[in-house]
Amino acid sequence: MQWCAETLLRLCWYLEMTMNIDLIAYHRKITRRFFIQFGATGALAMQGHPLLSMDSEAFSDLDTAVDQIEDWLTQQDDFRDVSRGTPLPHELPESTKREKGMTRESWKLEVISDPEYPARLRSPLSIEAGTALDFKTLLEIGKTRSVRFPKVMSCLNIGCPLGMGIWEGVPLREILWMTQPVKDLRRVHYHGYHNEDPKQMFRSSLSVNRVLEDPGGVPPVILCYKLNGQWLTSERGGPVRMVVPEAYGFKSIKWLKQIVLSNLSHANDTYAEQNNDIDSPIKTFCSLFPISSQHSANKPLALTGWAQVGLAGLQKVQVWIHPKDEPLPENDRYFQTAPWKDAELLGPPKKWGGDLPENRIAIPTLGFSADGEPIDWPIKLAKAHWAILHPGLKPGSYTVRCRTIDEHQRAQPMPRPFRKSGHAAIQAVNIEIK
Repeated sequence: MQWCAETLLRLCWYLEMTMNIDLIAYHRKITRRFFIQFGATGALAMQGHPLLSMDSEAFSDLDTAVDQIEDWLTQQDDFRDVSRGTPLPHELPESTKREKGMTRESWKLEVISDPEYPARLRSPLSIEAGTALDFKTLLEIGKTRSVRFPKVMSCLNIGCPLGMGIWEGVPLREILWMTQPVKDLRRVHYHGYHNEDPKQMFRSSLSVNRVLEDPGGVPPVILCYKLNGQWLTSERGGPVRMVVPEAYGFKSIKWLKQIVLSNLSHANDTYAEQNNDIDSPIKTFCSLFPISSQHSANKPLALTGWAQVGLAGLQKVQVWIHPKDEPLPENDRYFQTAPWKDAELLGPPKKWGGDLPENRIAIPTLGFSADGEPIDWPIKLAKAHWAILHPGLKPGSYTVRCRTIDEHQRAQPMPRPFRKSGHAAIQAVNIEIK
């Protein structure tokens, strides 16, 4: 069947404007030779169309860029570390760690009532009474109660994830119920080891209702002891840390030592005292992977990046390259009217990374089927990757920007554009075309 020139033009318009095809698998079908095979009429009609300049060499550049994308899961040693403490607790000598309960053999966790705002507990877990939770008991509970889930770990005020992992542990509510709470329990406060220095204590907290019930299909808050199938290292907060799935990292306290069940009506988090919004769930936003500052004229640009998928989900990533000698859209602070182009959201990887045993997702893991395949993609509260082959540009200075569109059609940096409520700025990278 022969296609007319109009049909070819419509096809190219559709591909360029939507970019919702599997570019990586399909690219060789939309090269110059693909269109020319439909005859001279089609070739003449397509003359000058930007897709024609995206020949096999250009798509090869895109293939190379995609091949260089980081693994989906991060190895424990490769997580970015923003630990606090002088000295850093994970750098203490092993003998000190054993003495302070920072090894699996010596770890104990207290779950007690707040002395100032007491909750009534029938069976608090305390070191003094000899009832504190130890690591062996935690693992025993985990034989029937443990959960695993993927989560990106990120900081409230840093514009890139710290790392992506599959976290495993026992839901905090299982331990809370062991204390047999009776009444006057509204808030769960907790902290980790802090060098026996009150000034270094880093506290966080949750509503007791968030601990007892998981909203909207979000995984439970857990006492975590494994990451990507391996024991949690000391640098990652081991032997046991808190992990709050929907929250930024300041809620997922490392080197967990004590949980205080309180009748206090509000949070007393360290981050709250430092002018942060402590109730912000992780936000949907994206960034470019590092690119060269100089590129050749009229040659398509292969761009790749990552996206953090917040509670609002992720529908698409978009890219906009703006000539620096042209004015920006007027009265458009967040560039809502700019000519953004859709990038391609990459699918699940063949290799998960993260030193995952046998490169297999352990079953059961929340969000994955019995075959170890993701039920939905991209996965909320996790990380995704994207790519785009942008048409070539004439010589000049340009700014490359990228943004996300969430499942509610809201473009980054909305709906929370403020830095203290989750990093949301639209990234801007300057390049030169020569």
